[in-house]
Amino acid sequence: MESGGFLARRPEPCAAAADPDDGDARRGGWCAAFFLVVVGFLERIGFFGVQGNLMLYLTGPMAMSTAAAATAANTWGGTVLVLTLAGGLAADSSGLGRYRAVLVASALYLLSLGMLTVSSSSMAAQPATSPSSSIVVFYAALYLLALAQGFHTPCAEAFGADQFEREGDDDDDRGGGDARRRASRSSYFNWYHFSISWGYVISTTLLSYVDENVGWTVGFAACWATMVLYLAVFLLGTGTYRRAERPVIDGTAAARRAWTARFFFFFFSRNRKDAAEQLLETQEDEVVVVDGHGDGGKGFFLVKLLPIWLNSIVFAVVISQVSTLFTKQSSTMDRRIGGGGGGGGGLVLPSAGLQCLVSFTYIAVLPVYDRMVVPLARRVTGGGGGITMLQRIGAGMATACLAMVVAALVEARRLRVARDAGLVDRPDATVPMGVWWLVPQHVLVGVAEVLAVIGLEEFFYDQVAGELHSVGLAVSQGVMGVGSYASGALVAAIDWAMAARSGGGGESWFADDLNRAHLDYFYWLLAALAALEVAVFVYLAQRYDYKNKSKP
Repeated sequence: MESGGFLARRPEPCAAAADPDDGDARRGGWCAAFFLVVVGFLERIGFFGVQGNLMLYLTGPMAMSTAAAATAANTWGGTVLVLTLAGGLAADSSGLGRYRAVLVASALYLLSLGMLTVSSSSMAAQPATSPSSSIVVFYAALYLLALAQGFHTPCAEAFGADQFEREGDDDDDRGGGDARRRASRSSYFNWYHFSISWGYVISTTLLSYVDENVGWTVGFAACWATMVLYLAVFLLGTGTYRRAERPVIDGTAAARRAWTARFFFFFFSRNRKDAAEQLLETQEDEVVVVDGHGDGGKGFFLVKLLPIWLNSIVFAVVISQVSTLFTKQSSTMDRRIGGGGGGGGGLVLPSAGLQCLVSFTYIAVLPVYDRMVVPLARRVTGGGGGITMLQRIGAGMATACLAMVVAALVEARRLRVARDAGLVDRPDATVPMGVWWLVPQHVLVGVAEVLAVIGLEEFFYDQVAGELHSVGLAVSQGVMGVGSYASGALVAAIDWAMAARSGGGGESWFADDLNRAHLDYFYWLLAALAALEVAVFVYLAQRYDYKNKSKP
């Protein structure tokens, strides 16, 4: 959690290490990481230009109900993040490597976004009777896009962090190594997210406006063009990258098959602890131990991290509401900017426009956190990092709980305003309540992400062996995918339970007419679950033993 890097008083050399006999060591550092930061920015524009507006596309051109669209969006969002594990494993368990994994991601991005553009064009040409082939192409493109994200997310970010690593570093004794490199790597995670936050801002404002006012086809085409720039920038930085990557799997086919068998054994074994130890235990001379036993190596036991990972699912459920139910809420409210009075003048904010507030929160908070909060905490505590990774994560979870409390209170007020205005049975009418009431919950979610999402990524990256950095990041990001699945399942279960209770004639918490729905009840449920999550996390964090003893 130390700071350093972009805003450091003294410029850091391009090389992460300066061994004159090692050509690869003369590369890396901030010069190389900068290209990955820009790549992350461009990727967010292209990818989130689709994800940020998916709910509106499904309920609009695709004519799906609110509950069905929310379930479909959450299922796809879960697939997006769960596939990061596949991408991380592909990069770390074979000769593919993180550099080539990013190239694979760029090819998949160009293919999938091109297919989305063609599909949207076909639907726009025949909106009343969209051909089934266009729908098939749409869903195929959507899940190819998820696969592209699976390769990009863990591998690009981990590849950037790798620029501050040095070949031969001992993962279990990093605390005695180069403190500046560790500080720069920690700071890199903050600035990487600072950069991609600007990508979120552009996608949720400019691209949202293009989608709703110019056309979905133009919006998808703009996403495709952004990915062309993504590939160009990544290739431009090739000469600066440290690319020495040691795959976690031995190069022989036998070792490859043995590791794959262990991976599936972990998921289907009843004894998860033994399976996890056999899956990821490593030694000095052979990365995968065939007999699963060896006490002299660099052991990383997934079972040690599993409780924290499972406990984080509730946090992920809360975060997933931003691009689904928060967006649907805003579509019912007064979104005019300027114009005043009761007229129809003024610019209308896109329904997904408030999502950019999460990104603006990143942009505002991250420099303050990295350059002020961390140094101040370091002086107060006398520790090298000031704030531990688990402290940062816990603070984020508590903030997410507060966000749900605020969201429930605001939604209860929106329902009262709708009733007082006689709009209960008028779902297409605008509720006379400014969309700005939703600002606090978006900002609180942004603060929660700054603390917990980045904290989880750094934590899982740091606590795994060096050869598994992509997998570590994939595991941390995978919890967000599981959270999206859990959110969709929770919505579907509640919707089914309410229908069963009333015999199909009652009102659902997620009714298509949001003025008859009760999203506030759902938010209160999430707040209660989040409070329980914080209590459990505190218990787990107090008993967690960091892999690097010298690390706070």
